[in-house]
Amino acid sequence: MPRYLVAQSELPDEREQRRARAGKSAGETYKATLKQLRPGASVDIASPADDGAPHFTADDIARFDAVFLTGSPMHVYDHTPEVERQLAFMRSVFASGVPSFGSCAGLQVAVAVAGGKVRKMPCRMEAGIARRISATAAGRGHPLLAGRPACWDAPAVHGDEVEELPPGATLLASNDGTRVQAVEIRFGNGVFWGVQYHPELSIAEIASALRAQRDDLIEAGLAEHESDVLARADDLDALHDSPDSPALHWRIGVDRHFAEERLRRLEIVNFLEHAGSLA
Repeated sequence: MPRYLVAQSELPDEREQRRARAGKSAGETYKATLKQLRPGASVDIASPADDGAPHFTADDIARFDAVFLTGSPMHVYDHTPEVERQLAFMRSVFASGVPSFGSCAGLQVAVAVAGGKVRKMPCRMEAGIARRISATAAGRGHPLLAGRPACWDAPAVHGDEVEELPPGATLLASNDGTRVQAVEIRFGNGVFWGVQYHPELSIAEIASALRAQRDDLIEAGLAEHESDVLARADDLDALHDSPDSPALHWRIGVDRHFAEERLRRLEIVNFLEHAGSLA
């Protein structure tokens, strides 16, 4: 039976806010996704950024078969105690040799630890749907992206991005909004596969995030009025309920790689299938 560790970087109040609007913390969403994909797996959740959280050594992490890092509001370029604790956790992950996967802020944590740079996006946020992601030459043959078409859309909500990849990292996918959409990082004893988007999220969770960040979206120029954000969120909720609807596909401008849960999760599925060979 595989044993997985999910490390969430949301702080306690952020977890409660997310539970109130979406029903789960980011870590609980990852756990639910992993339990659906691997029903027999044991999945533990850790919150290493929390004040007073236990320190994970490389030996502690070596008891797991894979580690997953969630998204969160964390900015890894802020030199706060919470950020430093999350980075220390990731250093232990790399030292342990246990393969790891992360999305959004999880990707950014791995990049920062391995020697790359993360910044606030200079132009705008990428919110709701990351459009027209395409694999690089290296990504087209990489198992993380197996099953992806030449171009695809994915759930995304982020205002930070990778500015500079760590030495030796392999860029796997990009789009016009964010150069680093998927990457492999080899650092220390470990291998990390990560994406800037959110394959773990339901479409309803993306809708919830848009409603929660509607002021930020207006400030970023992605919407002119609150009603614009709420209308997009309502469309996404409708797509969550009716993922096969041609009318909703047309109205939102997505295909089944975004609408269907099994296709949204391809990167996680691919990681789980290859994690044993990465250790």
